[in-house]
Amino acid sequence: MIDLSGFISISGQPGLFKIIAQSKTGIIVEGLHDKKRSNVYASTKVSTLSDISMFTTGEDKPIEEIMTSIFEKEKGGPAVDQKADDKTIVAYFAAILPEYDKERVYVSNMRKLLTWYNALQSTGNLKTKEENKDADGKAINLKAEEKSAVKKGPVKEQNKAKAVAGVKKTAGVRKTGTA
Repeated sequence: MIDLSGFISISGQPGLFKIIAQSKTGIIVEGLHDKKRSNVYASTKVSTLSDISMFTTGEDKPIEEIMTSIFEKEKGGPAVDQKADDKTIVAYFAAILPEYDKERVYVSNMRKLLTWYNALQSTGNLKTKEENKDADGKAINLKAEEKSAVKKGPVKEQNKAKAVAGVKKTAGVRKTGTA
């Protein structure tokens, strides 16, 4: 399955972004095409691609699975151009996901998915999720915390002051007087 963790779409801005780091006021992202870094504030509406799914006649299908089927159909190449006519887009999408809900999935949704797929494909960011194999050859999915624990070994406890539940820590701010 295609790994979409770390990629986001920002409301009001074209294209996809990759999460680089976290800042005090939000997150630092890098545009996939222009490689420009910018700060995205916590109040901005952001959607992670791994959390998005599309309506089907049964359960909703995550776009990770849909992009995986596009990747397999195209053998890693680019998908149909998102600027093609509506009939071409609908026919292509029906071949990829035949059980999509025809009343709730619009052509604009299909175009956006194809735009995202082509953006990830052209920048070389379509990567499959790594699965670890055990001795029997069965696939084992380890969580990120378990992977880091396996690599680093036992975790040492550090002497840091912990905040009491419900108490907000304010570093370097003195509250005096009334407002």
